[in-house]
Amino acid sequence: MIVDTRHSLSVKLLRLVLLWALLAGMLLSLAQIIFDLRSVRESIERDATEILAMFHDPATQAIFSLDRDMATQVIEGLFANPAVSQALIGHPAEPPLASRQRPLLDTCCRMLTDLLFDPRQDFSIQLHGRAPYDEYYGDLRLSLDTALYGKRFLNNSLVILLTGLLRALAMAGAVYLVFHVLLTRPLGRIMEHIGFINPDHPGRMMMPMLPGQEKNELGLLINRINQLLDAIERNRSGRREAEASLLHLSRHDQLTGLPNRSLLLEQLGRVLTDAQRRQRNVAVLCCGLDDFKEINERFSYQAGDRLLISVAERLQSHSGRLTSVARLGGDQFALIVADVQEPYEVAELAQQILNDLAVPLELDQACVTLQATIGITLFPDDGMDPSKLLQKAEQTMMLAKTRSRNRYQFYIASVDSEMRMRRELASSLRDALLNNELHLVYQPQIALDSHRVVGVEALLRWNHPERGLVPPDLFIPLAEQSGIIIAIGEWVLDQACRQLRDWQRDGLPDLRMSVNLSTVQLHHPDLCQMVTRTLDRYGLDRGTLDLEVTETGLMEDIEAAARHLKELKATGVRIALDDFGTGYSSLSYLRGLPLDKIKIDKSFTGDLLEDADDRNIVRIIIQLGRNLNMQVIAEGVECAEQEAYLRTEGCDIVQGYFYSRPLTAPALRVWMHNYEQQLGSGGQ
Repeated sequence: MIVDTRHSLSVKLLRLVLLWALLAGMLLSLAQIIFDLRSVRESIERDATEILAMFHDPATQAIFSLDRDMATQVIEGLFANPAVSQALIGHPAEPPLASRQRPLLDTCCRMLTDLLFDPRQDFSIQLHGRAPYDEYYGDLRLSLDTALYGKRFLNNSLVILLTGLLRALAMAGAVYLVFHVLLTRPLGRIMEHIGFINPDHPGRMMMPMLPGQEKNELGLLINRINQLLDAIERNRSGRREAEASLLHLSRHDQLTGLPNRSLLLEQLGRVLTDAQRRQRNVAVLCCGLDDFKEINERFSYQAGDRLLISVAERLQSHSGRLTSVARLGGDQFALIVADVQEPYEVAELAQQILNDLAVPLELDQACVTLQATIGITLFPDDGMDPSKLLQKAEQTMMLAKTRSRNRYQFYIASVDSEMRMRRELASSLRDALLNNELHLVYQPQIALDSHRVVGVEALLRWNHPERGLVPPDLFIPLAEQSGIIIAIGEWVLDQACRQLRDWQRDGLPDLRMSVNLSTVQLHHPDLCQMVTRTLDRYGLDRGTLDLEVTETGLMEDIEAAARHLKELKATGVRIALDDFGTGYSSLSYLRGLPLDKIKIDKSFTGDLLEDADDRNIVRIIIQLGRNLNMQVIAEGVECAEQEAYLRTEGCDIVQGYFYSRPLTAPALRVWMHNYEQQLGSGGQ
C-alpha cells in the first residue's frame, strides 16, 4: 500500500508538533514578556521612589530656607539621571522655587513604548518640616522619560521571543524524531504486512512480530490483529449474525425495542400504499408525555428509562387495534391505525390510551401518574406523504401542549394556518427592529404609603404593518425561539434607560424603571456587561433600574439562574421576581436568590375580593416578602377595594388599570402631571 507523502502520518505529526510547539513557545514567551512588562512598570515606580527619597532632604532644606541656588543644585542633581525629563521644587499655590525640563528622547521605538508606558510618568513627594511641627512647605516633582525603560524592555522581549521559539523548535524536532522512530516507522511496516492479507481468507497469513516490539503496545497490537484475523476466519456466521443485529439496532429503539422513526416511515409507506389501493383511511397518532422532564429530575434518568419502557408496554397492549407502535425519541411515541372508518373511532382509541397511561404505576417506591397529549392526522384528508403525515401529527401534539395538556387533538386546517401564521410572524420579527415597528409603553407603579408614583414598568409592543398590534405573549416566545430576543432585549433596555434619563432631567429624579428579562437573556453571558454599558451610557444610577425575571424562567436551571442573578446584583441593579405564585413557589429557592422584590401575579389580585383562596395567597405572599426583607408589588389592581385590601395587608407598591393603562412616554408624563395635581388637591 502506497501512502501519499503529503498525507502520511509522519508529515501530519511533524506539522502538528511544529504548530503546537510554536504556539506553546509563543504563549510562554508572551507570558514572560507580559511579566517583564509588569516588572519594568514596577521598576519605573521604584526608581522614581528612590530618586525622590534621595533628594528629599536637600529639597526640603532648600524650600524651607527659600534658597533658590540650593534648589537649583537639587534640580541639577536630579537631571544627572538620564531618565529625568522634568523636575520642579515649589509650593502648588506659588511660582516654583526651581524647575527644569528637557525634551523627550527621540528613539525609533518611541511610538510603541509610549503605548506601553506613556511618554512620561509623573511622580511627586511632599516636603514637610521636622517633628514636631511637620509643616507642609511644598512638593518635589519629577517626570521620568520612559523611552530608556521601553527600549530595554523591547530588547529583552525580542530576546525572550526568539529564544522561546528556538527552544520550541528544538523540542518539536526531538519529539518528532522520538515519535517517528518509536511509532510511525513501525506502523508503516505493519501497514505493509496488512496489504498482503487476503480478505477472503484472513486467517491464513498472520502478521509477523516486529523485532524489539514484543512487549510494548505495538506488539500487543500485532497480537490482537492476529487474534482478530483468526476470529474472522472462524466466525463468518457470527459476522452475519452481528450484521443482522446491527441492522435491527439501526431500525429499532435500543431502550424499548420499538421501531424507530426510519422503520416507522417505511411501515407507514406500505400501509398508505395498501390503504390507497383499497380506498381506506389511516390515522397517525403522535403521543408525547407531559412533564416527563420533571420525573427525570424528581427521580433519576434510570427511573425515567424504566418509565418509558412501561409506557411502551402499555401502548403495545393496544396492538390489536394498532398496525405499528414506534418511539420517535425522548418521550414521544407514534402509532399507526389502519382501516379507519370514522374519525370518532380514532378519538375513542386516543382517549383509551390516555386513560390507560393515567393509571398510576410504582416507580422507586413512589406512585407516579402519567399524563400525555396526542396529535392525530388522517390519511388522505391531511396528506398523502408518510413523512408529512407524521410531521403534522407531531406539530399538532406540540401545539395542543401549548394550549392545554392531557388531551388529544386532530390536525385541521386552522392548525396549519395558525402554525403558518406563527412562522410568518417569526420571520417578520427579525425585521421589526430595523423597521421601527417596536415601541415601549409604560405603566406607573404607586407606593401605597404615600400614593406617589415611585416607578414605571416598561412593556414592549409590536405594531405589525399588516396584522396591527401583536400580543406580547405571542411574539415574545417566537423571539426567544429564534434568538432575536437578545437584540430586542438590548433595544428595550436602551430605550427604557434613555426615557428614564429624560424623565429625570424633566424633574423626576426619584423615578425607577422596571424592565423584564426573558429566560434567554438571563442566561446570556454578555448580560451584565450590556446592562452596565447601557446605564453608563445614559449616566444613570445603578439603583434606579429594576430587572424582572419570571418564576418559571428561573426554574429551568435554578443553579445557573442564581449565578447569573448574583452577577447582575453585583452591578448594583435590583432584581424583582415577576408573576410570583404561578409557578414553583418555594421558600427554599427564594432564600438562595438575590431578590429585592416579588410581584404578585394579577391572576391572584383580580379575584381576591370574591375568592377567599386568592385572598389567602395574596396575604401569604405579602408576609413572605416581609419576612425575607423584600418589597412586594401587586399587579392588576383595578378598583379601590383591591387597593384598600392590599394596603391593609402591608403591600408596598401597586400597579394596574385602577391607576392607568400602559401609556406612551408623552402620555404618561401628562398623566403623572395630572395625577400629582389631583394628589395635591386631596383626591386619589
